[in-house]
Amino acid sequence: MPRSGGFEDADARVAIEINTNVAHPARVYDYWLGGKDNFPADHALAEAILEAVPIMRDMAWANRAFLGRSVRHLAHEAGIRQFLDIGTGIPTAGNTHEVAQEVAPDARVLYVDNDPIVLAHARALMTSHAAGQTAFIAADLRQPESILGDPALAATLDLGKPVAVMLVAILMFLPDADDPYGIVAKLLEALPSGSHLVISHPTADFDAQAMGGAVAASKRSGISLVPRTRAEVEAFFKGLDLVEPGVVPVGAWRPDHEGRVEPLNIYAGVGRKP
Repeated sequence: MPRSGGFEDADARVAIEINTNVAHPARVYDYWLGGKDNFPADHALAEAILEAVPIMRDMAWANRAFLGRSVRHLAHEAGIRQFLDIGTGIPTAGNTHEVAQEVAPDARVLYVDNDPIVLAHARALMTSHAAGQTAFIAADLRQPESILGDPALAATLDLGKPVAVMLVAILMFLPDADDPYGIVAKLLEALPSGSHLVISHPTADFDAQAMGGAVAASKRSGISLVPRTRAEVEAFFKGLDLVEPGVVPVGAWRPDHEGRVEPLNIYAGVGRKP
């Protein structure tokens, strides 16, 4: 039978109380991807950001495509069989475990998010291949110790073997005051050589005015959005060996087709721990 884990434990620790009157990044992202698990407050913020950044839907889809390409690379070329996906968002097509287990049925995936609606859908949708395993924990990236010390992590991942940490479109919600670089370093410190870090991150390098509008719209909804420069995104990979082609516009990271790639205001990269 397919195996999954962690859902009941997480459910016992976190009451599923969904505030539909306040926009949440996971639901805004779901709206851009054409999902149905979003509410009027999410629609309002999503449309406000679209007004400032008309290509935001394209950015969301490009980001999703990068997740798939990076997971396929890690599972197929790097031999990674364990994934820690933090800030996973609302399940949709092409989730990390689906992509990884298509390549390697025995892949194990632990999802982490702090949105109750994500937890509710995770139990129903994140079902593993029989040879592998998936689990979900309700936790916050700003508290890496709670992630690393969660019993579901120990039950799902073997930290003595390489793990890919997926931080796809999540670090932009952490201002510098939250020490995002320290958080990433703490996660990587717990992992062995051969582990990988996957990051995608919005930037104002290509269209400062548009991203400024997105930041302002998010702030009005109580959400901190921090675009970062290429150098600032590369700094998250300090001490790692960047996988070719390095930190590049999201569509340029090992694209599935040739041709011109639009920057789309997002950088993406993958690094390997030596």
